[in-house]
Amino acid sequence: MPTALETQIRAALLGLAVGDALGVPVEFQSRAARRLDPVVHMRAYGTHNQPAGTWSDDASLTFCLAESIARGYDLADLSRRFINWYEYGYWTPHGSVFDVGVATAAAIRRLQTGVSPTKSGGAGDYDNGNGSLMRILPLVFISKHLPIAERFAKTCEVSSVTHAHIRSVLTCFIYLELARHLLLGSSKEEAYQKMQQDINEFCVTTGVASEAEIRRFHRILETPYEGYNIRPLTSYSREEVDSGGYVIHTLEAAFWCLLRHDTFVETVLAAVNLGDDTDTTGAVVGGLAGIYYSEAAIPAEWLAVLARRPDIEDLAARVATQLHE
Repeated sequence: MPTALETQIRAALLGLAVGDALGVPVEFQSRAARRLDPVVHMRAYGTHNQPAGTWSDDASLTFCLAESIARGYDLADLSRRFINWYEYGYWTPHGSVFDVGVATAAAIRRLQTGVSPTKSGGAGDYDNGNGSLMRILPLVFISKHLPIAERFAKTCEVSSVTHAHIRSVLTCFIYLELARHLLLGSSKEEAYQKMQQDINEFCVTTGVASEAEIRRFHRILETPYEGYNIRPLTSYSREEVDSGGYVIHTLEAAFWCLLRHDTFVETVLAAVNLGDDTDTTGAVVGGLAGIYYSEAAIPAEWLAVLARRPDIEDLAARVATQLHE
């Protein structure tokens, strides 16, 4: 009988992989295309010519992090797993890499030359794609009971292996803080409000990010400042939500889908049908929706075709054993 912790980890990993796999066949296709032909089930082939149930780099790198946690979290170990994935197809659905982000590939090449994992991630203004956000979720299982400053430090470490800019780090941190409150039993609305309170207070008291950077999160944090009228994220229309590869847009889209819909199925399909970076938006919200609605809410027919499902379930069990709450 799985423990409560194992059940949560399974739901997170399977939910993320399912959301990713739903998006893979239609990645890079427009929102207009999804209006005409919405995704309603697990498709095959399409953009990457992969069988139904195939997940991408989002889930692969998530599983690399989970593997590192299962063996005792270590940045050097995580870096080796990223290299092994990139070069040899480790933790891929079918033995080879078919999708990789530019910033992630560049960071892994730096790791291969011996650059420290604390220095390998891009830190420029243009290094803010969603490549660390898409893989960060397992970190919540080892950080959820730590003080907030330690939770932030861990987030900074893991994000910075590929994405070291404070914007990417803060996006990952916001995501994990919401996931944390979901794991601790809050409703999604309560979790969102608690996350806002925690993040706003942390940013003010620590000065971890400039005011200009914090303002970039105004839709999510609802932080008031002169000249800006606060609107709740849920008040934005579908047309006002961007679903491209910019890290803040991915987080906004994922949170919008979570807050505006009431089942796992509705939530992940809403994400994928926003178009553009469909696999990542699906993965990011799929992990949260898995935690919130549980594995039982994921359609059996989707799980039945999910690549390497037994391996994912075994990984969840090994992470839970290592953490042994």
